[in-house]
Amino acid sequence: MGAMSDSPAPLADPHLVFDATEGRRDLVILGSTGSIGTQAIDLVLRNPARFRVTALSAAGGRVGLLAEQARQLRVRTVAVADGDKAPALREALREVYGAGKPLPEILAGPEAASELAASDCHTVLNGITGSIGLAPTLAALKAGRTLALANKESLIVGGPLVKALAAPGQIIPVDSEHAALFQALAAGKRADVRKLVVTASGGPFRGRTRAELADVTREQALAHPTWAMGPVITVNSATLVNKGLEVIEAHLLYDIPFDRIEVVVHPQSYVHSMVEFTDGSTLAQATPPDMGGPIAIGLGWPERVPDAAPAFDWTKASSWEFFPLDTEAFPSVGLARHVGTLGGTAPAVFNAANEECVDAFLAGRLPFNGIMDTVTAVVAEHGDPATGTSLTVADVLEAETWARSRARELSAEATAEAHA
Repeated sequence: MGAMSDSPAPLADPHLVFDATEGRRDLVILGSTGSIGTQAIDLVLRNPARFRVTALSAAGGRVGLLAEQARQLRVRTVAVADGDKAPALREALREVYGAGKPLPEILAGPEAASELAASDCHTVLNGITGSIGLAPTLAALKAGRTLALANKESLIVGGPLVKALAAPGQIIPVDSEHAALFQALAAGKRADVRKLVVTASGGPFRGRTRAELADVTREQALAHPTWAMGPVITVNSATLVNKGLEVIEAHLLYDIPFDRIEVVVHPQSYVHSMVEFTDGSTLAQATPPDMGGPIAIGLGWPERVPDAAPAFDWTKASSWEFFPLDTEAFPSVGLARHVGTLGGTAPAVFNAANEECVDAFLAGRLPFNGIMDTVTAVVAEHGDPATGTSLTVADVLEAETWARSRARELSAEATAEAHA
């Protein structure tokens, strides 16, 4: 493998700090009631001299928590994507703020998060789940904000759109694997990078053959050995779809060809990813499984936040193992490389079809192996994707709608055949 070209500049580059400022940083947190959002708020509350949150947004399902977060952080603005939840949010705010106290500004509706993303602040943390996070990502980039990106769908479904707007160093990844690559890349010149190595826990089914995966249950798929996550992400870890998505992200973030991005199984989840350099050196970033570190990198880089996450206790013995990926039992990474190479709307089709198939599996309508079988069929039917500079948000949404519909149809057909 040869050395990388020095151009174009990668979206995420630890050597380039976009709009660096000294002193306390003003933050906007999107998806504040989710896992990333709540952990980010905990970090902010422990570091009031470093960070100040000016606005929060959430989907609207937990208005009580959102109101309490707004009170704790004394934000100027709070938003819900579900416009029908605005009255409940206002009531919750009155309850936690107290009678007669001024309330923060309330925004509601599907455009609210994008409005906050473009508001006056230093960094926008996009912790929204799903492709609805694409519009706020584009809004933050267009407004010139530093983007701490935890919404992987922004890159998966809208990669060309994001790359067209992002300045070098404007995006800092908030994800254990990509934050690890980001930090390891800081140790060398970009031209000296030979390979990125993305680690995977292997999920609950590591070591099983494809035949042994045929009858696994919902409960077994949700029993992740090292990470506590939501059901969709946990199933994605069981199928290793999450690792396929991360390979696409790494390609887009760091501008490294797919054939130079490797996946290795590491059950302990201590090493979050590695960078191999042309002299044969490999640098690994390692911490106990915890998202506090990646969140702190996203909000504070190029400075580190003390005690953001737990460290290893080196007085205790431990074993770290690494295994090659079983591509026959887990074909998702290979399929992700394929759609990533196709580009355009192909990754959006892959992601949307997978989400529908995971829902079908969780509902008992599709077997575990049927997830990737169906996604593969939908990708194959999709044909030539919309590509190049002509790609629009409308193209992405249209491709996603078709992929979801077709995945539901194929899932239903599979269920009917199984019961015939």
